[in-house]
Parts: sequence; structure tokens; C-alpha cells
Amino acid sequence: MGRKHAIHHFINALVAPLFIVCACLLPIFFIFKFLYTIYLHLWNENMEGKVVIVTGASSGIGEQLSYEYAKKGARLVIVARREERLQQVAETARGLGSPDVVPICADVSNVNDCKRFVDETINHFGRLDHLVNNAGIGSICSVEDADDIKKFVPVMDVNFWGCVYPTYYAIPYLKKTRGKIIVNSSVTAILHPPTLAIYSVRIPFSRIYLGLMISNIQASKAALLSFYEALRVELAPAITITIATPGFIETEITQGKHLSKEGVIQVDRQLADEIVKLPLMSSQACAKAVLDAVGRGERNVTEPKWYKAFVLLKGLCPEVVDWYYRTYYFKPFSSEKMNAPIPPSEDKES
Repeated sequence: MGRKHAIHHFINALVAPLFIVCACLLPIFFIFKFLYTIYLHLWNENMEGKVVIVTGASSGIGEQLSYEYAKKGARLVIVARREERLQQVAETARGLGSPDVVPICADVSNVNDCKRFVDETINHFGRLDHLVNNAGIGSICSVEDADDIKKFVPVMDVNFWGCVYPTYYAIPYLKKTRGKIIVNSSVTAILHPPTLAIYSVRIPFSRIYLGLMISNIQASKAALLSFYEALRVELAPAITITIATPGFIETEITQGKHLSKEGVIQVDRQLADEIVKLPLMSSQACAKAVLDAVGRGERNVTEPKWYKAFVLLKGLCPEVVDWYYRTYYFKPFSSEKMNAPIPPSEDKES
């Protein structure tokens, strides 16, 4: 115990001078970062002929990413569950310039389906250059209204495991081409809006009885953020990873499509309007910005860009962001629910 205590005491004493040295080197780091950013904007990857898998390609950002890749001449494998919509997206992508588009109907939450569409890609094209993990669903429900917490499991299955599964099977092929992984997380995984608490993993359990609105999406998206930040280090330099953290974008989710507390996909436009308080960016503009960042090899991309100000403010002054959420963003269900007493626990008979 004495030796361990001494080691910790030594490390604690060492941290302060090391921090000062690092602070002195910050100007040099920022100059290097500035020059490197200029270099990235001067160079862009040629996408022509590249083989790209896009999941969640039947609508929203995934659909628009497919179109942006098609405009650059990439060969596509588009994956989603809705076969009819996939065929429509495939036809449009071909018209925009993609020389070969393979639509595959699959469920990314099924590990066997993920292995199948990766294998079919290799069998058809013989290689893989980019894997775009975009598929996702939303779920919005009051904690106290949730009849069965297990009904939220599909959100994590699709949003998190639906990215991890195809990544696992694609890694050997991406290493051969020094390819890229693109993952669609969310800026809410960083900002943690209260009406989307589970969406960002941080669940205020002390407020469960206040009828707090939650969404599993934040939890799954924050899990993605952590997983791919760690994976980036493991796979570098063979594979490059770009993590997209979009804000509110015009997609089916922001239009109210979500997994209800009964475990059924529903569309509730009024509910979406109550949650989405900020202006929406078009999915086309978002997809173009993301692909431009991918082409430059950037580590992270946030769209719209003004969300970065909120991210910075969250890091420097979290109390201000919390005040904003409480005052302008988060509205409890009703004062009646807020003031409702917590039901007393029943004493079990011995």
C-alpha cells in the first residue's frame, strides 16, 4: 500500500508541470493543425470506381449519401429493409452516374444479414473501399409510460450493433484497400438534450418520476462515438474512420418516425415538432458535406457547422447549456405529472 501510494503521489506531482509544458506547446500544435487543415482542403479522394456499402440507404442521409457517391462514379451496394424503396434509390443512383448499383434487402440488426451483404459485395465486386454505417431508428417514450423496457432493445440493436456487425466483417477487406469506415452518430451524443436522454447514454435516474422524455437513440449514438473513437486507434493507419455527428436533419426520424413503447414503428409529426426546436438542415446538404469530409480524410464532421459552437459551449460552460435546456428546450409533460407524488413502495410480508 505504501509503495502504491508513493507512485500515485509522484504522478500527481508530475501532472502540473507536464500540463504547463503542454500548454506552452499549444501554439505550435495549433499552427500545425491549421496547416494540416489547409492541406486536407487541397486534396480530395477520387471516388470513381470505388466500391461502397451504404446501410440505411432507403431514405434520409443514407439515400442522399448514395446519390453523392453515385455522382462521383462510385460503385454501390445499398442496404435497407424496404425492397421497393431500395429499387427506386438504385435506379436514381444509376441515373446520377454510378456504373453499378446492387440493392440488397437486409436487416442490420441481424448479424447473419450483415455477413451476407458484405460477402455478396466481395463476390460481386471483388473488393470493398468504403463502408458507410448509416442505418438507424428512433424511439421516444416517457420512462414511466414504458410498459416493458426490453421493447427498447431494437433501437440499440439497429443503431449500435447494426454498425458494429458489418464493420467486423468488412475490416479484412478494407485493410486490403486501405479503405474507410464512415459512421453516422449524432451531435446529441455530445450535447445530451434532456428530451433525448437515453439517446446520449446519460440517463438522469433521479428524475425518472418526473415524466422525463427519453430516447434510446442518444445511448446508441454515444456508444457509436466511443466505439469508433477506440477502433480508429486500433485500425490506423490501414483504415481511416470518419465519424459524422449531424444535428437535426430532414429525415424520417425528425418527421416523427419512431419505435413506440409498444415496440411498433409509428409516425407522429406532432411529437416531432415538440422535440425538434431548431431549424432542420436538408439531408442532401448534410450528405454532401459528410462525403466532402470523407474525401479529405477528416476524423470528424458536424453538420450544420454552427452546432460546433454548442459543443464548445458545452465543454466550457455546461451550466449555461443546462440552463438553456431547462428554460427553452425541455418542457415537462404537465405540471400535474411533475407534481405527482412518487408511489410508495409496498412492504413485503415476511
